[in-house]
Amino acid sequence: MTPRRSADPDALTFTERARREQLIECTIDLISTRGYPAASLSAIAERAGLSKAAVLYHFTSKDNLTRAALDRVLEQFGAYVTERVARAADPKDAIVAYVRAMIGYQQANRRQVRVITEMLLDDHGGTRLKTPGAHDTHERWQTLAALLADGQRAGVLREFDPQTLALAIGGAIDGVIGHWLAHPGLDLDAAAAELETFTLHAIERRG
Repeated sequence: MTPRRSADPDALTFTERARREQLIECTIDLISTRGYPAASLSAIAERAGLSKAAVLYHFTSKDNLTRAALDRVLEQFGAYVTERVARAADPKDAIVAYVRAMIGYQQANRRQVRVITEMLLDDHGGTRLKTPGAHDTHERWQTLAALLADGQRAGVLREFDPQTLALAIGGAIDGVIGHWLAHPGLDLDAAAAELETFTLHAIERRG
């Protein structure tokens, strides 16, 4: 029997790393085009041109492989948002950049969004989470809450609870994206502009 690869990522050879990357990409492709239920180990192996045993050598189960695919998508999503927020000139601009980036990434990456909805939502593109809070495995609302708190410390935002506002803004973004996925005719650029206005009205000082 072929020994299973080491569980230590640092112990992987160049070939093993490349094979794992290939399997993750094949999994993302299958989930995004055929749905999560159709992304069986056999289907993934066939798309990668490997045996099922070879897939299991690198990932011990479908759950481990699909979780690695979801983690990859969420990491790319997070990096996209972080990069754009880092370019902002001040705390208020950083919050606007966050809202714009959250919409922009999903608008440009429907393939990755399909993976997220297939794996995290019961209704495949709707709104019911399989596990409450699962969409925040990469601390999305905490990131926004930190940006809001930075704006308060800089004196440019009104007083409010950063966690509550982060959840409210995040929920608004999710609602718009959910509608867009179900109704692709929605003008997402116009919706992003409305979300920006909504956010600024919620956080700016008055008077």
